[in-house]
Amino acid sequence: MIPIKVLVPSGVLGLGFDLEALNNGVKNNPDIISIDGGSTDSGPYSLGSGTSKYSRAAIKAEWKSLMIAREKANVPLVIGSCGTCGTNGMVDWMENITIELAEELNQNIKIAKLYCQQEKNFIKKNFQLSKIFPLNPAPMLNDQLIEEMTNIVALAGAEQIQECINTGAEIILAGRTTDTAIISALPLMKGANPGSSWHGAKVVECGALCSTNPTSGVVMVEFDKTGFTVEPMSKNAFCTSETVAAHMLYENADPYILHEPGGYMDVTYSNYYNIDKKKVRVEGAKWHPSKQYSVKLEGAKIAGYQSSLLVLLRDKKYVENVKKWTDKLSKFLKKEINERMDIDTSEYSLEFRHIGLNSTLGELEKNIRSPVEVGVLCLITSKNQISTEIAKLINPFLLHFPLSSNEELPTFAFPFSPVHSDRGCVYEFALNHILELDNPMDAFQIEILEV
Repeated sequence: MIPIKVLVPSGVLGLGFDLEALNNGVKNNPDIISIDGGSTDSGPYSLGSGTSKYSRAAIKAEWKSLMIAREKANVPLVIGSCGTCGTNGMVDWMENITIELAEELNQNIKIAKLYCQQEKNFIKKNFQLSKIFPLNPAPMLNDQLIEEMTNIVALAGAEQIQECINTGAEIILAGRTTDTAIISALPLMKGANPGSSWHGAKVVECGALCSTNPTSGVVMVEFDKTGFTVEPMSKNAFCTSETVAAHMLYENADPYILHEPGGYMDVTYSNYYNIDKKKVRVEGAKWHPSKQYSVKLEGAKIAGYQSSLLVLLRDKKYVENVKKWTDKLSKFLKKEINERMDIDTSEYSLEFRHIGLNSTLGELEKNIRSPVEVGVLCLITSKNQISTEIAKLINPFLLHFPLSSNEELPTFAFPFSPVHSDRGCVYEFALNHILELDNPMDAFQIEILEV
């Protein structure tokens, strides 16, 4: 086979990349440019709300650079997980940006849109047909839970991206995909080693994170019959066998096994070679196809409505006794909320986090010190939209509540006015399952347009 070069500009569109490195990558004659557009890293909000985590302006600026690079290289440009979450609305959002830029750049382009969002009735039907299976951990699935979800997506693999490539599209806007699928798709089509195609894709999924200069962004990976070679495009970045091998530890439960639609990859017997100070050669990964083709499902639903308050404590006595203070305040507030607002504790949750003390790990924190000040973050989450009113009831007590009954009334510091902030809907992941398919395209649709 003729080796296939995939240029990966960054770990995600919106994060930024080195333009000089991108131009170096184009000069190295890639066969395709592939970049990820999303993730579940930042929690369920993007999927639940169907919105992008990243700024539209940042997305547009970076996408403009990539559309220019694509035209120079005369190769397909692929983005997976459009708009962070990969819903149909975010694919169309990315389409609008692409059309705007095509007009600005005077480019004539053929676009393939891969839709990955799932209808609730389709999911219910497959659940009833016992084609949906839980991963670990996963909530107990039923029709009511499916109905409560605001958005459901299936993660496309290499097969769905290959279908888009076969349309002859110059730009592919994909809904939710696995991070690796947009990189492995073309090498697999052209006869590259299957295990190495997935392994190389895993290594470069986050761009230059597999190098000594992660922020430079741009990497080139070349696939062939026996393995792959990876090289960063920035003059200030270098790949070593260590930086390349280490990426199997990134966001992976198993340092050797990676599950993808259609099977799994095993790198147990992979070998890593330093070709020179920039390039690393890798061989030995094995691909094990599954008997039944399946894709992962992600879904999110509204968990409640949330308001927050923040107060700063500097008084030494209160700093040293902040947990005692918030425990006492919490009991007092729950009583007040019940008596004044006739709201039972089953209708809301009240949480205090001690910033500067143990707000990250909570009770698991072992390194306890006495800070100069502590920020007390109060979170109210309610089943319906009453969190704002509860926050307003809490306000004066968060400012003045005493540690003991026989002392002067304290006054703490509010960093802004009003002290409460309404966060609106908060979401939770409600699906961590796989869906078995008779045909890889059964849960996906492709639309073509010319601009």
